[in-house]
Amino acid sequence: MRSHFVPRTRDGWIGTIVFLALFALTQPPLVFLVANRIEPRIFGVPFLYMYLLVMYVGMIGVLIWVARRGV
Repeated sequence: MRSHFVPRTRDGWIGTIVFLALFALTQPPLVFLVANRIEPRIFGVPFLYMYLLVMYVGMIGVLIWVARRGV
């Protein structure tokens, strides 16, 4: 029997890898290396917060994509 934790389809592998990559970019120490600054401000929001917002919206987008594909 195969483990249900291992993706079985190509879309499952893509979704898993992209989600984990985005998730890794939101965790220390990577977030401290990449986005640990306040300036510049984007739409009045510090760069760090906008960076994290984009990463989390991307993760939600991957989850929606996977759900629509039926993986």
